[in-house]
Amino acid sequence: MARFNRYLRIPRIAFLLVLATLLAACATGPRVSSEIDPTADFGRYRTFAFYSPLAIEAQGYSTPTSNRLRDAARAQMEARGYVYDERDPDLWVNLNAYLQERTDVTTMPEVDYSYYYSYRARAYVAVPYWRDRTDVRRYTEGTLNVDLVDARQNRLVWTGVAVGRASRSSTPAERGAKIDSAMAEIFARYPHRAAGR
Repeated sequence: MARFNRYLRIPRIAFLLVLATLLAACATGPRVSSEIDPTADFGRYRTFAFYSPLAIEAQGYSTPTSNRLRDAARAQMEARGYVYDERDPDLWVNLNAYLQERTDVTTMPEVDYSYYYSYRARAYVAVPYWRDRTDVRRYTEGTLNVDLVDARQNRLVWTGVAVGRASRSSTPAERGAKIDSAMAEIFARYPHRAAGR
C-alpha cells in the first residue's frame, strides 16, 4: 500500500507546481514597451495639450473611460513638471485604447496511472501512461497607447504601450484604478522631465 501512495503523490506535486506557475503569471501587470526618437530635443519641451480629436474619441465624443485616461495622462505629465497649455503647447498628447478577443491554446503532457494486481508480487502495481491535455482559454486583451508628438514639427517623439488582460466585469472604480496603474507604468518608461525642472 505504501508503494500505491508514493505513486499518487507525483501527480499532486506536479499539479501544485503548475498551479503556482499559473498564479504567478496572472499576478504580473501589463507588458509595457516604449520607443523614443533619439533626434528629438526634449530639453526644450515645457508645455503640453491633448491632440484633438484624441484617437480614443474618433467618433467625436468623449466617454467616462476616455476622460479617465485623459486625467491619468495629465497627472503623469504634470508630475514631470509639464504645464498644460491649450494655446501653444510644445507637445501634443494622443491616447488610443482598444480591446481584442484572444484565444490561448496550450497542450501539456500529463501522466496517469492504471493499477493492476500482480500475482507474482502479491500486491497492486501502478503502471504509468502519458497523454496530452489541451486547454483553450478565451480572454480580452487591452492595449493602451500614449503618444507624445512635437507640436511644431508634427512628429512623434515618444510612444509608450501597455498590453494586458482586460476584465469587463470590474466596477468603474476598479477600471479607474487599472487605468491609473497602467498609465503610471507607461510613464515610468518616459525618461525626461520638463525643461528647466
